[in-house]
Amino acid sequence: MIVAMPFAGHIAPFLPVIDELVARGHEVELYSGSAFREAVERHGAMSAAWTEAPDFDENDLAATFPRLQGRKGIAQLLINVEDLFVRTGPAQVADLQAIWNARPWDVLLADGLSVGASLIAELTPAPWVSLSVTPLNMPSRDMPPSGMGIVPGRTPIGRARDALLRSVVPLMDGRLTRALNEARTAVGLTPTEDRFGAALLSKTRVLALGSPGTDFPRSDMPGHVRWIGRVVTSSLGRPFDRPGWWQELETPDRLVVLVTQGTQNVDASDLIRPAIDALALDTNVLVVVTTGQRQLTTLPFPIPPNVRVADFLPFEELLPHVDVMITNGGWGGTLAGLAHGVPLIIAGGDLDKPEIAARIAYRGAGVDLRTGRPTAKNVAEAFQRMRSDGSFRVAAGAIGDELAQLGGAATIADEVESAARRAVP
Repeated sequence: MIVAMPFAGHIAPFLPVIDELVARGHEVELYSGSAFREAVERHGAMSAAWTEAPDFDENDLAATFPRLQGRKGIAQLLINVEDLFVRTGPAQVADLQAIWNARPWDVLLADGLSVGASLIAELTPAPWVSLSVTPLNMPSRDMPPSGMGIVPGRTPIGRARDALLRSVVPLMDGRLTRALNEARTAVGLTPTEDRFGAALLSKTRVLALGSPGTDFPRSDMPGHVRWIGRVVTSSLGRPFDRPGWWQELETPDRLVVLVTQGTQNVDASDLIRPAIDALALDTNVLVVVTTGQRQLTTLPFPIPPNVRVADFLPFEELLPHVDVMITNGGWGGTLAGLAHGVPLIIAGGDLDKPEIAARIAYRGAGVDLRTGRPTAKNVAEAFQRMRSDGSFRVAAGAIGDELAQLGGAATIADEVESAARRAVP
């Protein structure tokens, strides 16, 4: 049984894992939103939808979770986690318990942010493997609390700051921990003493998308955590025909810059417009913009001659042609860029994106703009810095090599099989 939160970015990493498990002769079922049923079944798995849990539209979260209306930044993050992830937990358990009663599973492979999975794992005897599809959120004595977008201190004062921040995390997590314990009580479990993030992860095996090079250095990584690199994700069933301008990607002596703003909080004025304005007059640069919105291939402002716009372009076909990627910092896109050795300019504005930007910049593979709404000047300066300094591409290439060596979907399938074997008396 696979449990994934109903977001395209959470579902996509599991699809290659389904392919791998099905190819090995295993029966697979995935529990998530109904919007992903067709994609899941096309990969050979059974699909079970949120039923008691609210089957929401990820592109209109406020319709189901009204407290998210108009929220951004830390307010959006806290309400998003509490209302969408935590408060739906008991209803997810009701769905999963019904599935268990009808078709008990041998192993639970779960999204590391699924509250429902963490609860049902305690209510059923099957082994539980967590897959962290976002940056690994695990505390360390060597770094500030995850999620703040702050790089580790390198001086005594900086390290003291990190220690102070770590000490106040329980206060910051208090609201979410209370909500989680209410969810636990609702399904008959006792309150947890774990920190909020740790309570959602398996105590026996955690697999993490990424590599050491996508994390801050840490000397205290738990032994049950394993980096698995990157899984090559699919298009979720979206057809792709190469646009007529595709051959321009191979124009000699012309840099190709990809601008992508993800699929949520998509206001073109946040990143797409300043990126275009920064590069519009450079005839030696071809700017490729993906809107992230189905069939949206126009923008609400004039498009310069050196800009091409598409709703969706598969990374595996596009990124081999790309020299620089300007992104809002989604984890899947970030790993895809690095896997192809592409350095990143990251405008991480909310959720986990400031943390992603900080980690990649710390490793020298990108520039952290430290805002989700940069100016054209911000973008232009970062681009010129990257254009003149080859170390960014070298660092990105080194991380790409590291990601490729960690196994991806095959490693995840190996771990699932290993968990099943250990559970057999």
